[in-house]
Parts: sequence; C-alpha cells; structure tokens
Amino acid sequence: MSGLVGQGVARVDGRAKVTGAARYAADSEVPGVLHGFLVMSTIARGEVVEIDTSQALAHPGVVAVYTHRDMPRLVLPDFPYNRRFIPMQDARVHHNGQPVAYVVAQTLEQAQEAANLVKVRYRAEAPVARMEDVLDEAFLPDMFRNRPNEIARGDAAAALERAEVRIDRTYSSPMQHHNPIEPHTSTAVWDGDTLTLYESTQGVVFTRNVVAHAFGMGRDKVRVISPYLGGGFGAKGPTYPHTLLTAAAARLAGRPVKLVLSRAQMYTSNGHRAEYRRRLQLGATRQGVLTAIVDTSTAQLTRIDEGIYNGSDSTLHLYACPNVHVRQMGVRLDLPTSSYMRSPETTAHFGLETAMDELSYELGIDPVELRILNHNTVNPRTGAAYAGKHLLECYRAAAEAFGWARRHPRPGTMRDGDEYVGWGMATETHTYGWIESEVGLTIGLDGRATLRAATQEIGTGTYTVLSQVVADELGMPLDQVTTLLGDTTYPSASLSAGSSTMPSVVGPVAQAARSAREAVIALAVADPRSPLHGVPAEQVVAEGGRLFARGDLGRREGYRDVMARHGRAVEVLGRGPNTPGHSFGAVFVEVRIQPRLGRLRVSRVVTAHDPGRVLNRRTARGQVIGGVTWGIGFALMEHTLVDPDTARVVNPNLSGYLVPVCADAPPVEALFVDRPDPESEIALGARGFGETPGTGVPAAIGNAIYHAIGRRLRDVPFTRDKLL
Repeated sequence: MSGLVGQGVARVDGRAKVTGAARYAADSEVPGVLHGFLVMSTIARGEVVEIDTSQALAHPGVVAVYTHRDMPRLVLPDFPYNRRFIPMQDARVHHNGQPVAYVVAQTLEQAQEAANLVKVRYRAEAPVARMEDVLDEAFLPDMFRNRPNEIARGDAAAALERAEVRIDRTYSSPMQHHNPIEPHTSTAVWDGDTLTLYESTQGVVFTRNVVAHAFGMGRDKVRVISPYLGGGFGAKGPTYPHTLLTAAAARLAGRPVKLVLSRAQMYTSNGHRAEYRRRLQLGATRQGVLTAIVDTSTAQLTRIDEGIYNGSDSTLHLYACPNVHVRQMGVRLDLPTSSYMRSPETTAHFGLETAMDELSYELGIDPVELRILNHNTVNPRTGAAYAGKHLLECYRAAAEAFGWARRHPRPGTMRDGDEYVGWGMATETHTYGWIESEVGLTIGLDGRATLRAATQEIGTGTYTVLSQVVADELGMPLDQVTTLLGDTTYPSASLSAGSSTMPSVVGPVAQAARSAREAVIALAVADPRSPLHGVPAEQVVAEGGRLFARGDLGRREGYRDVMARHGRAVEVLGRGPNTPGHSFGAVFVEVRIQPRLGRLRVSRVVTAHDPGRVLNRRTARGQVIGGVTWGIGFALMEHTLVDPDTARVVNPNLSGYLVPVCADAPPVEALFVDRPDPESEIALGARGFGETPGTGVPAAIGNAIYHAIGRRLRDVPFTRDKLL
C-alpha cells in the first residue's frame, strides 16, 4: 500500500488546467461545425403569433433559422429534465427569456447578428412575478422525487402551545443564480442514427438518458463527452432545453452544431435557487430543551412545475426534538423553473440556525451550549443511532480554535477602533446521496493502471481522489495511474451532484483495484518464470509498483514484468452499494462593521467538519474555502432582480449580480475530525461532503451581525441599507 489516501496530494489534472491542455466541452474540434444562437422571448406569458425570419436568413453566413414550426416533436423526458415543457414545440411562452428561435450560421458572430434580426410578434398576457402578490394562493405541492412536502412527528402544534419559551420568526431569501465561469455549451454531431454530444454537464449518463428519451432513441445510440467542467453548482445537473434544441438543430441542418449560451441567457435557461419565505416556530423549556418545531415554507414555482428544491432536511434530522411539523408550500409565478443550487438545503437551514441563535439570546444560553444540549444521536431516516457522528467534537474543536471562550455575550460590546466586532456561529449539515455506479480498471502490458468511469470532474478533485484510491489499493506510484472520466462509453457512474460522487464511486474503484491486484498476484505466483512462483497469494504485498513476498523481500518483481510475460491486459469491473446519509460540522465567523457607513466585512472564519474519512486533505480544504465563499455570497451579495411588470431578469450579468471576489474572502481555518464512517465502509469510510461547508455560513454571518450591533437581520442578502 502506498498510503496516499488521506494525504493532501496535489491535483493530478492541475498542470493540464493551468497550461490549457485540459479540453472543455466548447474546446471540442469538430470538422464542419456550425454555430448556433438562441432568440429568447421578450414576454413572460402568452403566445407567439408570428415570427419573421426573412432578414435573418438573408444575413451573410446564415444556414437556417428554426422555430416551433420546424423543430421535430420530442418526447417530454422524465427527471432529471426538470421542466414540464420543451421550448419551440408549440407557440406557448411560459417565461421571459424562453427560446423561441434557433439561428444556425457559419460563425458565432454571424449567428448572434442574425438573431437580432428575427422579428417576433406575441399575444401577451399579464405575468405574475412577485411572490408577495400571491402568498395567499400558496398550496401544498405533490410529492417531488418520491418525497412528501408535509412531514410530521409527534404533535408539534400542541407541544408549541405548551412550551415555556417560544420563538416565532419569518426568514426570507431572494432568487439566486449559479454563474459558473464556463457557460453552458453543447455540440451535437449526428452520424446516421447515432448522436455524439460534447456537453458541459454534471452527469454524462443522465444527459444521455434524457436525450435518448426525448428523441425516442436507444441509449446506446447516444454518446455524451464531458471530460472537464468550468463549474456547475447544480446548473449543469439536470439536462436543460438548449441541449435538446441543439441536437434537433444539428439533425435538421445535417451538420454538427455548437451552441454556447451567453451569460444573460444562462439566467433563464438553467434553473436557479428559488425565492423563499419561511416561518419558523420553536418551542423550548427554560433550560433550553427543544420541545416543538413548526416549519412552514413557501417557495417560488411556475404554473406547470411542482418541484421544491430547497428541502427542510435539517429541521427533520439535526436536533433532538420529539414534535416536528414541516410543510413545504409553493406559489405559481411566470418565471423560469428553479433547480438545485449548490447546498440547496442552505435556504431552509439559514432560518433554523438563525432561530436557534435567537432562542439562545431569549434563554440566556450560549449558542454553542444550546446546540450541544439538543444534539441528536439518532438518525431519523433509519431510527438507529448514528454509528459515526462526531458533531460534538466539531463544536469543541472549532470553538477552541476560534477563541469562542473570549466572546462577550452582550451584543454591541466588542469593539476594535471605530469598528464593531461580532462573533457568530452555526451548525453545518447536508445530506449526501448514493447513485449506483460501476467502474472499469485495466492493468496494461506496461504495468500501468487505467481507470474508466462515466462520472465527471466538476472541479472538486475527482480525478485526483480516484487516482489516489487506485494507487493505494494497487501499491503503485500515483504517476503510473491514469483516470479517464466524463464519457458514456465508460462504465455508468454517478452524477456529480448531491455530494454523491465520492460515496458512489470510491467503493467500486477500491473494489476494482483490489480485484486487479489480486489478479496480477495470481498470475505471478502461478508463473514458473516469476520470482514469486509458489508463494501463497495472501503472502504477496504490493508497494511502489512492485510485488513482494512478505518476509522475503528478495522475491519480488514489478507489475510491468508480470504483465509483459502474460501478454494480455488484466481488465476488471468494480461495483457496490452504499447508503445515503449526512455530513456535519460547525462554522464560527467574525464580522467587523463600520457603523457610520454600514460597511461590513467577514474578517475571520474557523470551521470543523466530520466528513467521515478525509480522502484528500488538500481538496477537502478547498471544498471548505469554496463553501465559505459561497456562504458569504449568499449572505451579503447575491440577489437576482426581476422586473415586476415584465417578469424579466434585470441584472443578468456579473456586473449587476454580485458574487464574492478574492478581496471578500477572509482567512479560513479548516479542521477535520477525520474518522471513517462505518456506515460508508465501501467508500473507505468517506461521506459525501462538498455541499456541507456552505450551509451554516449565512446564518453564522447574520448571528455575528446581531452580536456586533444588536440588529437582527432575517432577510438575505444583508446589504448596507439594512445595516443602516
């Protein structure tokens, strides 16, 4: 064994990325490719009455302009296609910024110019774009992905009525957008009745399945390639309409077509975090024991979808409370369909962790102590005690590293010069999924290992961690392992979403590597020409790319020697089940506020997390830094603005939609418990983790603001006007 797993190994794809050798979807070089550009609707509700494409067709370089009159009729796919319609199948307009025409030209510039020449006449209806206008029409949607939107245990209403102390607060957050650096892109290439897509997607297998369904094709007729992503965050998880439209346009044109969405088009094409309202009622004893939680939320939906993506999971599982009632409501607006956005549970979790802070002040109990007092040891999903939960250690480690004991409990008492200093904290938690996965591993005649899996590298370090696992199990140097991802010709593997990649794929990878090692050892001990001939297989160990007889290091040879004599590659498959679960942690935040100007900055963050076994300390720390930065954006900046009259996004760009930059990122100290989770044994004790580090940050910042100046903010983002 090499002992690589757990070390902070540098990214194996790092050089390729910084030198430009990494090929992203839009970098695909396809002979004869045409360029597409979408024409988007300028109304939010109504119908297309007439489309005049004559000027666009006369523009130099234009090959075709397709509308709903031309597009082939497609089958509406199941989830993960997350809309209940496909654009350009009829004249109906469901939201502002919906594709109504598809221009195909020789160059991108020609396609863009021609798109401006397409004239569309509509029969418009008045849209509804503001949640507050229809809150009295909120309804309980049907189950989404087999999950009910109303869950109760005990009698929360009665327990709340009897509670000695009650908190009743409302929290809210606006629509937010993902904004990956790499825009969405799709290149469709038809060869007879087979289709190849070069796609920026978080799930090559899911994309293949959705496209095959829509076109009525066998899945074996669709190949999806996505070796690298320039960010996704949920925006590239489900398959979106532009992919289907590009495949259809390429079939009609008889030539490959490449589409790259503009930044503005991404604001209406790929989902977003829904606007959200939440009323949270807590009941407790005067000693701080929770006796009731009533959690009623309302999320923005459309007129035809009922998907609640901001689940109230932490209410159900985080704290020990016998009486809980969760209702997840929705209202219908004439806006694009929402979707998952990184750490989707953050939206609801922000309310819970802010309410817990408010309860702590009401009771005069330290916020950390209140959470410890209500620590939950039972997994509500299974009813059994958690086998490997170490959240209490996270509280203690992060509090000590932060210096929490020096905190003055009364708001407004900590100063540094002309700045108010505030300290706040929150628990962090997020669910992780498991998706059935398979991988293939080959030991070639050169003794090198090649891993193949149809999962993705979304930027989190998947290439690196999977390579570490292979190298460890084979006892092989890391530079003798090649990992290939993002191609549906490889064995089917997990979507890069729901923090599911590691718990889904690591187990099959480890299993395949062990099987390959055992196969090569079997070849060696059975071969009279091998120095290991006759040694019991269980007495052979692997290290540094060589096989050794335990206790007799003189009897050894390399993988390459064994394979060269054998004359054929060793090929194995790995698969295996796992279970979904939760990762936990705690985040402590310091803010500094200049009172005259209302200027706020997050000056220091300490986190401690329990992600099970840490497979790569460097990439795990990167996830923490990324999660903290996401949380700062959620709390202080991100806000998609919609014109209430036209239901049009008015800041579809990175100059009006603000996200954190380097100057906004504070020092982050990331601590890990690093103990294998026995419930995730197949994944070497690792849990899904990537989304967890962002979940508590918005509440921790809001709690720190209250501690700094005594002003409680319950509506994100916490902008300067609210501070003043």
